[in-house]
Amino acid sequence: MSHFIKPTSVDSYLSGICNQLEPFYPSVRASRRHPLVVRTLRGCKKLRNTATKRKRAIRRSELVMLAPRFGPTSAHDDLLFISILLVAFFALMRLGELVWPDNVELQDVRKVTMRSTVQMLPNNEGFSFFLPSHKADHFFEGNRVVVRKTDTADDPVLPFRHYLQSRDAAFPFHPQLWLRADGSVPTRGWFIRRLKTHFPGSDIGGHSLRAGGATALAEAGVPSHIIQAIGRWASETFQIYIRQHPMLLAALLYAH
Repeated sequence: MSHFIKPTSVDSYLSGICNQLEPFYPSVRASRRHPLVVRTLRGCKKLRNTATKRKRAIRRSELVMLAPRFGPTSAHDDLLFISILLVAFFALMRLGELVWPDNVELQDVRKVTMRSTVQMLPNNEGFSFFLPSHKADHFFEGNRVVVRKTDTADDPVLPFRHYLQSRDAAFPFHPQLWLRADGSVPTRGWFIRRLKTHFPGSDIGGHSLRAGGATALAEAGVPSHIIQAIGRWASETFQIYIRQHPMLLAALLYAH
């Protein structure tokens, strides 16, 4: 059985086991850190490890081509899709912060963004909304997400305005910000299916938007600590989301 478990997964399993046993065996983590355990895992990773396969980042040039297909006369669900797509990209948001999990048991109303929190910035410069919780927010303190307009075809503000008009006309008394045409909160499966109609390759997934936004900011010369703050990353693990080789990235920055 152990031959079919990735060494990286064993790491995760041990952490979960320690978490469950710690109330009864307070010193269990000391056993987890024992040199024999640490060295065994290190050896397994060297012998049995496999290459990490990450979804590629969506590029701004692809959004520039896609966004103009959606206008004020588009169907409600189309406006919802393009709004979520652009907000996830430009605000470096996790897809799970904008849609519900497919598993009903994991759907938490406390994590749903409400329509009443939306604020439009002066002079149509952008908009903001309150994100009640995210992966790095363990105490449900929340964050205000700000999305600013761009002067290119992938501007996220205009599609959001079109979506908001459609949403408010159809569901004036529903509290949730993101709603499908049938009045339900969009799920991950619903969004991914629509994403695949425009990006059919297997190398595109939910993380492609967040990775694309982070890469675009890095290519524009935005400092890493600012990217980390925008994406609400608790650690420097955000750097794996910048899907550009350091040498190519340096060339882009110096070219500016």
